[in-house]
Amino acid sequence: MPADPRAVLTRPAPDPDHTVAYGEHPDQVADLRLPAGDGPARRLVVVVHGGFWRAEYDRRHTGPLAAALAGLGHPVAQLEYRRTGQPGGGWPGTLTDALTGVVELPRLAAEAMPGRVTRDAPILVGHSAGGHLALYVAAVAPAAVGGVLALAPVADLVEAYRRDLDSGAVDALLGGGPERFPERYAASDPRALVPIRSRIVVVHGARDQQVPVELSRDFVAAARAVETDISLVELPECEHFGLIDPESAAWPRVAAVLRSLHDDH
Repeated sequence: MPADPRAVLTRPAPDPDHTVAYGEHPDQVADLRLPAGDGPARRLVVVVHGGFWRAEYDRRHTGPLAAALAGLGHPVAQLEYRRTGQPGGGWPGTLTDALTGVVELPRLAAEAMPGRVTRDAPILVGHSAGGHLALYVAAVAPAAVGGVLALAPVADLVEAYRRDLDSGAVDALLGGGPERFPERYAASDPRALVPIRSRIVVVHGARDQQVPVELSRDFVAAARAVETDISLVELPECEHFGLIDPESAAWPRVAAVLRSLHDDH
């Protein structure tokens, strides 16, 4: 019997080396992991977790991913943010937390891990709803982002609302549909925010049942049409959770894409 792809969500991971706060709310924090080895200081990798922006999913489920990235020599920050179902979560708090966290984390990480991380704009690795947040931050604050690896991102909020992904997840995030709040969608939907001035690689599994791969195909085509530096890596045998699982068959490809993004700088 094949392994449950969701097993990564509850798999234990080593404790982080530090936790830093970028705001006063208990969820305005990030866990930091030191890079393996004794090499020179490197650009921070910020992991933005998914879970359809909902309170029941937090940064802990990206522990295996973050530990594996640190093992490859990357300094890593696992960004937390206020989520729907929490005070301050949803519109606009979830989005402003992601933006503030990304802007502040290079400084906070450099102070907590001296000599191991630079203050350069970080590489963002966002999965699912976290992929949406990473693309949003890159669109609205391009100088704060050194590149985006978007793993099965919710890259089109209007289409995700239309398809009712995760039973109303976009409705909960933005407080309603695009006809009721067109300005919220215009301000937060990556599909509406192209061109994006950061280098972006989207990786998506063709067997994804949570976020259909068509959303990424259409988003990448639209972004490329307005001269965004973007590419799509489609993995034919991969589903949604393999992209964040270091034990999956997809992992070597994900790690290689991140390395290429990092090496572009």
